[in-house]
Amino acid sequence: MQQLLMAWTGLDLRRQIAVIGATIVMFVAILAMTRMASAPTMTLLYSGLESGAAGDVVRSLEQRGAVFEVRGGAIFVDARQRDELRMTLASEGLPANSTQGYELLDSLTGFGTTSQMFDAAYWRAKEGELARTIVSGAGIAMARVHIASTGGNPFQRGVTPKASVSVTPTSGNISAAQAKAVRYLVASAVAGLAAEDVSVIDANGTLIGPGDEAIPTVGGDDKAEILKDRVERLLEARVGPGNAVVEVSVDTITESEAIRERTFDPEGRVAISTDTEERSNTASEAGGGAVTVASNLPDPGAAGGDNSSSQNSETRERVNYEVSEVEREILRAPGAIKRLTVAVLVNDATVTDASGETRLVPRAPDELDALRDLTASAVGFDERRGDQITIKSMSLQSIAPAGTAARASLLDRLYFDVMSLIQMAVLAVVTLILGLFIVRPLLMRPPPALPPAPPATPDIPALSGELDTNDADVPDLPMISAFDTDLEELPSLPMLGGASDDPVDRLRSMIGDRQEETVEILRTWLEDKEERA
Repeated sequence: MQQLLMAWTGLDLRRQIAVIGATIVMFVAILAMTRMASAPTMTLLYSGLESGAAGDVVRSLEQRGAVFEVRGGAIFVDARQRDELRMTLASEGLPANSTQGYELLDSLTGFGTTSQMFDAAYWRAKEGELARTIVSGAGIAMARVHIASTGGNPFQRGVTPKASVSVTPTSGNISAAQAKAVRYLVASAVAGLAAEDVSVIDANGTLIGPGDEAIPTVGGDDKAEILKDRVERLLEARVGPGNAVVEVSVDTITESEAIRERTFDPEGRVAISTDTEERSNTASEAGGGAVTVASNLPDPGAAGGDNSSSQNSETRERVNYEVSEVEREILRAPGAIKRLTVAVLVNDATVTDASGETRLVPRAPDELDALRDLTASAVGFDERRGDQITIKSMSLQSIAPAGTAARASLLDRLYFDVMSLIQMAVLAVVTLILGLFIVRPLLMRPPPALPPAPPATPDIPALSGELDTNDADVPDLPMISAFDTDLEELPSLPMLGGASDDPVDRLRSMIGDRQEETVEILRTWLEDKEERA
């Protein structure tokens, strides 16, 4: 401590101010490093929330006493509490969706609500419910639905409802399949709305219409991939993963064909209708004579004259027959398989000989035949169609896996904030620089050299004159003997005279530097001598 005080007193004012400033800077840097090291690592909790939902989340975090930060439109919390806070907030319904659904109709009453107001609230509620359903799907963060309804006017004709949907994905873009699902969802929820009348717009303002959907391929690539996966799964169950290579080539029909065939069978007749007609005619003729009273009597026999009668019966039958025929129409669309080719390469079998060495040998023909039959069954082999299957057993080259295996470590459980680590490193470097190159050189600087010693004082008798004593009363060497040592035994102290080796010179130098102490010592000796006398 005495050395530090001597070093401090030996510094001038400018250096003292520099030491004080550097010490303060070092203290602040160490304090900042300590605070950064003890501060929790913040990670993202929610982002992109609306103002109302974000305020509810912040209020809930404040009530729980959780540490959080708001950076722009994002909320950050302690990384160790993030998952727990998310589940807890979700149990409370936070962050709440600001879109309202059918609960809008609960506030309507029968008094003071017109039909127009009810219709407007109803369509708002339907739009909110559709938006909620769309957001509940994976990959969609926000959605807004607008329905242009025709209203309840029965005199409007030829007016169909339409709708538009604006969606914001969580990441990437909205695919054509997702847009199609959204269109059919909205169209199914609104009566009279067709899926073609629903427009889907993504966050970038791009219209995703029906024309943007992927057209199914008519080639055989997709079918070849499906058949290849089937054969690989089947073979790897026997030879092991990675020991079978399968390639499938599918030749498909690319043109469409319509065949209409009509066949008549003359031997086969079918009665389709039967028409029967019967006719019966009866005729009678009376003889000539005068007309008398007797001719008008009921009994014709009573009358005179000749009579004749005739009767005719006729029957006709008409049967209609239809010749049997067969009419067949065959439509062949593009994509049908015309020819199938499968190539299979399996690795040789691994065997161990009597000496314990492992080597590869080709697989037996019986095993290859069994594998061929399994492959034929998996791909639907048809020999009449010209299909072909080739299976060979060869030694496959082993390929070392690229990269390194993923392993769990203790560092995986720690959360590191890169910016915090960089700030701590910078503060540590600044602190070391201040300590090593500023404070330490200032404190370790040697004190300034003492001023040169004054010239040697006269002999001791001259001092005795100042004390008003006689020269005889001044002792010559007893003063030196009071130090209980000889002159030759005095240590070589720098403060006693510098580099001189003569004890007398060193003593004189000491007396010259400390005249007051020397005078006091001499006065004490003289007074002691007088008392003894």
